[in-house]
Amino acid sequence: MPEQPRISVLTAAGSALILDATGPGLPRILHWGGDPGLLDTADLTGLRAAVAPSVESRMHFTVVPGQADGWRGRPGVSGHRDGEWPHLRFAVDEYAIEGNALRISARDADAGVAVAVQIVMEPSGVVRMRIEVRNEGDSVFTLDAASCQLPVGGQATEVLDFTGRWAAERSPQRGPVRHGITLRESRRGKTGHDATGLLVAGTPGFGFGAGEVWAVHAGWSGDHVHWLERRPEAAPVLAGGELLGPGEIRLAPGRTYQSPWIFFAWSGTGLDGLAARLHERLRARAGHPRTPRRVILNTWEAVYFDHDLGKLTELAECAGRLGVELFILDDGWFQGRRDDTAGLGDWTVDRDVWPDGLHPLVKRVRELGMAMGLWVEPEMVSPDSDLAREHPEWILAAPGRLPEPERNQLVLDVAHPDAHAYLLDHLDRLVAEYSLDYLKWDHNRDLLEAVHDGRAGVHEQTHAVYRLLEELRARHPGLEIESCAGGGARIDYGILERTDRVWTSDTNDALQRQAIQRWTGLLLPPELLGSHVGADRAHITGRVADLPFRLTTALFAHAGIEWDVTRCSPAELDALTAWIAVYKRLRPLIHSGRRVNADHPDSRAWLHGVVALDGRHGVFAYAQLDIGVDPAPPRLRLPGLDPGAIYTVTPCPEIALPRADVAERAPWLASRPVRVPGAVLATVGLTAPFLDPAQAVLFEVRADGQVDGGDSTMITGGPRRE
Repeated sequence: MPEQPRISVLTAAGSALILDATGPGLPRILHWGGDPGLLDTADLTGLRAAVAPSVESRMHFTVVPGQADGWRGRPGVSGHRDGEWPHLRFAVDEYAIEGNALRISARDADAGVAVAVQIVMEPSGVVRMRIEVRNEGDSVFTLDAASCQLPVGGQATEVLDFTGRWAAERSPQRGPVRHGITLRESRRGKTGHDATGLLVAGTPGFGFGAGEVWAVHAGWSGDHVHWLERRPEAAPVLAGGELLGPGEIRLAPGRTYQSPWIFFAWSGTGLDGLAARLHERLRARAGHPRTPRRVILNTWEAVYFDHDLGKLTELAECAGRLGVELFILDDGWFQGRRDDTAGLGDWTVDRDVWPDGLHPLVKRVRELGMAMGLWVEPEMVSPDSDLAREHPEWILAAPGRLPEPERNQLVLDVAHPDAHAYLLDHLDRLVAEYSLDYLKWDHNRDLLEAVHDGRAGVHEQTHAVYRLLEELRARHPGLEIESCAGGGARIDYGILERTDRVWTSDTNDALQRQAIQRWTGLLLPPELLGSHVGADRAHITGRVADLPFRLTTALFAHAGIEWDVTRCSPAELDALTAWIAVYKRLRPLIHSGRRVNADHPDSRAWLHGVVALDGRHGVFAYAQLDIGVDPAPPRLRLPGLDPGAIYTVTPCPEIALPRADVAERAPWLASRPVRVPGAVLATVGLTAPFLDPAQAVLFEVRADGQVDGGDSTMITGGPRRE
């Protein structure tokens, strides 16, 4: 009887990864995608035969693909030993599977290089993967690249990735899958405003609610790479990893390199299904925020560098009356920091501005029942600072070769032991002295010509920053930290293992924020996305938007205010108070439910929302982004609801309709509630109101399972049996 193949099937939540470990080489990946169901030995044998490579390709895709297996694409590991051993042939030493976790150890004994691959199928259906490379030879092995790669179905014909800039992050770009490589590299020393975040491949025409999609995310906050590779002989491959600089990883005998975790996710129900898996994974983490996400007032766009105790106290008192729960003092509080040309690195309170320290303000903030937060930018240093003058050797650069300043700042070498100790000591003392609840941790420039101890320094810098965050939080377990990098330039799963939210973008322009939050929300759930209500005229773009639109935009996130509310009119203060109340009422839903986006036929208007996991409660926003030409826009079909339930549809009264005539154009927005079966809402929809650009309506749906006989209208899809 022939030997049965040793085939492993990792499955969770309808997703499957199937590997063939019969040898003689590394395990081959037979399938990543939808779960084919329970398969016995005969079924697995048949599957293996069914997907055997053709005579033309003779290519086996392994967990560490390389030319030894016939792979003509980018190898999983590349390096050399002083120019020798450019191609590695691995033989398996260990193949251990426990539950949905797999560890594969292999070595090329001749080359003196060993690898270990870890693969975890998480309960969400997300695959988490990383690779270790160990030098077992007697001389230095230079590692040029190590990546994690998975093949996607040949049905994937379109690719979606993202680009952007400061104040315009996560701009989508979509096109066909072509032969060759769709390559996204970041050489900024951090994730980057233009980072793709997710690289997505999908079936023709995939959308939010339909189509198969496969995606990869590199969970790393330094230089990194994502790619999609399509060879003529094989199906597309998604890959990610750390992007290593020349000679950055030189492994001495016995030393090991460990890659960051790379995350792969598949969905058979479009981009919303993909986001649901990724959000479920994040929410399952032990360190995920569990307490209600506090309403923030951040002082930046209210006062900028003009710090005055009287003004800031007035601002705090107004915030307290509105219902704000966390007051954050932004840039400008520390020594010499009257503008952005000086002071970074001198992390002591400026006694010229704050003669009694921050104590009077902190005391008043706490009397008002709010928590206290502070802005810092520990990784940066101003050339005009005591720190730079006293310790030029702490700057991240080659000796005598300082890079050009950006934003009047250079980068501190956090991997330098003394610089690391200095930062930890000063941050620790600040948090302890003022019992701080929150740090807004900024990172405003790229790392250019980063050199540490004579070598490319981004790898060491990134790990040093991770250690600094971990050590500070170990000393102050209740401290929350926000990852800000000139807005959304450091958003990745690596930094989020050590922080509690991200600042999604520096712009508070609600129209831009609609797009930024829509696409960043594929990767992160709303409770991790910071979004603030700013002034009517956005400070960065100069665009004017009505208050209801700004309020609605900020609601679907971790919400706050960044506005001099002491100058607000009584009507604006009332609107903010009502908005904070509805945010507090809805945040249990928004921060635990499933994000949904309608594949609405009008690209100038977006319909999105959050639906409870049991499908019985949802909140939706219909936002007009550009001028519509149809006085009767397409109906609003609501995704994510239970088709068998009956829902009460009501506008949220706490946020005003944008115009008095909106309810006339869509009568269900009037005060009288409407009851509608979920199947009708999904297939027939609601009359869409005619809106102008930068206007939105907010409404709730709630299932109660019966008609209560009150003053309401019942819409059914036809006769129903009770």
